[in-house]
Amino acid sequence: METRLLKKNEQAPLELLLTADPSATLIKGYLDRGHCYIAEIDNQTAGVYVLVENNSDTAELINIAANEKHQGKGIGKALVKDAIQKAKDMGYKTIEVGTGNSSISQLALYQKCGFRITAVDKDFFIKNYEEEIFENGIQCMDMIKLAQEL
Repeated sequence: METRLLKKNEQAPLELLLTADPSATLIKGYLDRGHCYIAEIDNQTAGVYVLVENNSDTAELINIAANEKHQGKGIGKALVKDAIQKAKDMGYKTIEVGTGNSSISQLALYQKCGFRITAVDKDFFIKNYEEEIFENGIQCMDMIKLAQEL
């Protein structure tokens, strides 16, 4: 798997980004502020993630999504590891990520990749999304924030 920065005139894979974040408005906002990386296998998009600078020392992994046909093959973990390395290469000291309280597999993945829970933003998804989100039979209400020192 190769990752590359999205080219200036290239459209971000919105449909894939929407699988991780149902708000096209929020996606557009962080695409404008961040760096979108595309992961390719055999010249086809296998995954995507967006890194945004929070401050001069901290990058945030905002959206990470693996193409459905590549899920379950370690693409998500490879994307997270790639984002960590890119953040290190850019000179950041910390990388952060947030996920929903109902995103059980994502919470496990981030912790397996070395992230630690740092905070809970209560009602984040209730305040920022028009429609209710359910995953794993659980309503997504709170943002679980995690971080890793680089």
